[in-house]
Amino acid sequence: MRRLSGLDAMFLYLETPSAHMHVTGVYVLDPAEGELSFESVREMVSSRLPLAAPFRRRLVEVPFKLHHPVFVEDPDFDLDYHIRRAAVPRPGGEEELAGFVAQVVGLPLDRARPLWEMYVVEGLAGGRVAVVGKMHHAVIDGVSGAEIMATLLDLEPNPPEREIVDPWRPEPLPTDAEMLAFAMAALVGHPVRAARSALRVVETALHLTEHNRASGVVPPPSLFSAPKTSLNQALTPHRRVAFAEMPLDDLKAVKNHFSCKVNDVVLAVSAGALRRYLLDGFELPDDPLVAMVPMSVRTETEMGFHGNRVSAMLTSLATNLADPSERLRAIAEGMRVAKTQEELIGAATLTDWTEFTFPALIGRASRLTSSMRVFDRMRPLFNVTISNVPGPSFPLFMAGARMVGMYPFGPVAEGIGLNMTVMSYCGHVYFGLNGCRETVPRMGELPKMLHESLDELLDTARARRPRSTGRRSPARGDARGEPERGVLDQRAATP
Repeated sequence: MRRLSGLDAMFLYLETPSAHMHVTGVYVLDPAEGELSFESVREMVSSRLPLAAPFRRRLVEVPFKLHHPVFVEDPDFDLDYHIRRAAVPRPGGEEELAGFVAQVVGLPLDRARPLWEMYVVEGLAGGRVAVVGKMHHAVIDGVSGAEIMATLLDLEPNPPEREIVDPWRPEPLPTDAEMLAFAMAALVGHPVRAARSALRVVETALHLTEHNRASGVVPPPSLFSAPKTSLNQALTPHRRVAFAEMPLDDLKAVKNHFSCKVNDVVLAVSAGALRRYLLDGFELPDDPLVAMVPMSVRTETEMGFHGNRVSAMLTSLATNLADPSERLRAIAEGMRVAKTQEELIGAATLTDWTEFTFPALIGRASRLTSSMRVFDRMRPLFNVTISNVPGPSFPLFMAGARMVGMYPFGPVAEGIGLNMTVMSYCGHVYFGLNGCRETVPRMGELPKMLHESLDELLDTARARRPRSTGRRSPARGDARGEPERGVLDQRAATP
């Protein structure tokens, strides 16, 4: 039995019927000359359950919600519930896969079972297969999610069997009396620790204010300082998703020219696309959009431990600047200041306070905010979430098939109708765009706008290189000299 941290549990409390706090990954596989089947994926996952504890753990709530929930090894674990077989209709292109993924993303996970699902999706163009995995954010963040997926991925098509050092064993569900006793024992000293945490927050705020005043630094945007846009409304449960892919070398060329970070370029490319989207809708605000950028605070000693070790920064996207070069420079400077502020605050200050939240109160407040559609009438906390997670630079395989595309999708929250999550893999950068269906009705236009935004920066950097196919689509040709045709290129499926 393992208690969730306050930060892990917060993703449970923030969940409402319209805001589902799970993360999703779409992994496009190319069987090449072999054969990839649902049975082979299921067998692989089954053999590696001892290596992936979150796949086996079930959530148990404390009676009266006196403390954060706990995870136990599920005594009724049923692998066939979690792994499901699916197919997309012909021609099996990007539109068909996006429609399926949007349905999966728009459904909540069953809290009476381990908080994950996996779909083996057949019928893609060119004989390819997609594995769509969904797991609750209470279980993983970006880094720990990548670590869990590493247990299912291999460095070669036919790897040796992995050694199982510690076989997993189900455990009986604790009784209410046991849960209450466990909670009461954990609550001993709770008020003292909460008071110390509150004092540390106040001291840090005063120190930060004094530092900014002395150095003349313009601090990052604050909560509720973001302008109101159509992206920032009360959510519905329905989702739209979209994919985009870019060569990592293109982003690095821009990074080198402007002497900034790749993450700055990702933010600038996203900002340029959002500016275009809002301009086309005749609603670009005079004030710049504000992005929430999650940041891992996981230390080396915490690698391999599941759950969340993340903080967050608010930064301006400088969408009020028409010149893409000025916009990138403003974003890079804003991120530099935000990171400096983060270091002054410290990771513990930003995460420890969640240990002392009241589960019942937070949960009711979240549901009330959703049911009353509060964010239809007030400014948002921020405008958009943009998350960038570095991935491996070498090819990976699942159940013997080469992975040729991986698209991450983070959750949307009340009042924040769009999440743009990015991951690099094998020389490419993959964007997963997840949005509320009613709030972002033109989701399908954003991938093209992302490419146009990157092209502007490449032109400025004088580093643009010709592409053989123009726009990227999910899981294009691999690195073995095949044509650069999109994985879901509909021409490949034309009868």
